[in-house]
Amino acid sequence: MAPVPTTITPLRPTEPASVCSFHSASPENATEVNLLKESIAWPETPSVPPGFSLNDTSDPAHSTFTILPRRGGGSWHVGDQLEVLIKVSDFRGRPRKSGGDLLYARLQNRAVFAGVAGKVFDHRNGSYTAVFSLLWEGDAQVEVSLVHPSEGITVLAKVTQEYPDRTYFLSAFRSGSISETVRCNVCLKGPKEKLCNYTDLHTGEPWFCYKPNKLTCDKRITHVKGGVIFKPKFNKNQLFQREVLRNGFSSLGPEFITYAPRQLRTAVELEQPDSSQTKPAGYYYQGAWQALDGTTLRQFNNATARTQCLKGKVVHLYGDSTVRQFFEFLIQTTPDIKKFDLKSPGTAGPYLALDYKNNILLTYRCHGTPILFAPMMAVETRHIATELRTVAGGPNTVIVISVWAHFTSFPIEVYIRRLLNIKRAVVELLTRSPDTLVIIRTSNPKGSVLSEIWTSSDWYALQCYKVVKEIFKGVNVQLLDAWEMCVAHHLPHSLHPQPPIIKNMIDVVLSHTCPLGG
Repeated sequence: MAPVPTTITPLRPTEPASVCSFHSASPENATEVNLLKESIAWPETPSVPPGFSLNDTSDPAHSTFTILPRRGGGSWHVGDQLEVLIKVSDFRGRPRKSGGDLLYARLQNRAVFAGVAGKVFDHRNGSYTAVFSLLWEGDAQVEVSLVHPSEGITVLAKVTQEYPDRTYFLSAFRSGSISETVRCNVCLKGPKEKLCNYTDLHTGEPWFCYKPNKLTCDKRITHVKGGVIFKPKFNKNQLFQREVLRNGFSSLGPEFITYAPRQLRTAVELEQPDSSQTKPAGYYYQGAWQALDGTTLRQFNNATARTQCLKGKVVHLYGDSTVRQFFEFLIQTTPDIKKFDLKSPGTAGPYLALDYKNNILLTYRCHGTPILFAPMMAVETRHIATELRTVAGGPNTVIVISVWAHFTSFPIEVYIRRLLNIKRAVVELLTRSPDTLVIIRTSNPKGSVLSEIWTSSDWYALQCYKVVKEIFKGVNVQLLDAWEMCVAHHLPHSLHPQPPIIKNMIDVVLSHTCPLGG
């Protein structure tokens, strides 16, 4: 992570602003967008003045947490809730007086490969409460991680607000021997006559490229990621960078504050969590994810089990590379599902795989722009909402959608607009084919890499996680909570979770596809 930017010189044209906006919402969506933004609003964070010192930020080494006594007294039981009071101090050891730090909390037992994510509540005065459901018998260890100090959140939010176009894209235009490459984005500065408008006619999703000097807008051939034009100047107060700490963690990822074991005992009857706000999506035990939403999860541990479940099914995977992992996992671990060579680019797709004998069709298609893939044909940047309108659906159709990783550098309105369009298309699909299975995969923590902090911080990904949960609340879809599945697991966070986590995610998908007794 890096210091508060002082002088920032983005590469921008000098023409007057066009009518497009990163922050706009259609009139029919304005109220819903505002309500969504209010529902995910982050606690107020401190300002970052020019003379700001790193010593004034939250320091894990000077912060502590305390396991609070069990409500009602007595011994801990499976089904109880464990509450942990967290008190954060700065590098000088002074208690913080405001909230806004990004904290992760996990309860785990490595011996039995168990883990559950805790819910962290911000009291906005430098103290926090982490609440855990006690879900297995035996030992448990509390782990609290400081990901970003509150001042870091201040800077990240300001950067997104003031430099929404810091990630840019390129398109090649060709006709005969003439070739030109121009910059593209969700919104561009400039008069209409200097822009090519590729706004989607069905969804209203905006996309613009600068008009080539010699070619017309219909000669656009390819789309490719460009880069990041946000270049802050660094100084010694590097707000996001810390030294490597014990246990191999650095502040570029989570850090231990401390931990405390506690012995759990089995109760005669399991107690339910006090509030739905503190109930986790699930937990790991013996390395296997156990859902707490009433779904009975099965373990599909071999190719035969996966093939039997998918027999006669059509599975469409839509989105970014975090759902492309599902395609790759299935064809690697289920040999009868053979990838058909569509001559597609290495990462962008589209992909198709078949098991002709068992009548299994598996497809993957990336979502539409913005998408940070290697060069791909512009005609393949189709929106998921548009694609879903072509799906007949039915009891043998499974749809899995994961859209978030390419939106983290944009204002949240861009992401909300995309998900609202997808939601409408999903509702239309379920109206005409209510027995279609639709699974929405959430974002996941990826760990903070210094070179990527301004575009893909975990804080940005967390906003996407909150939005997707709110938007699909009440819709007849299954939510695959990738965020909690990663926080609860002991493996390091990564944009692309490691195989043991992906295997558990596949088990969730297949358990919904082939429920017990179904």
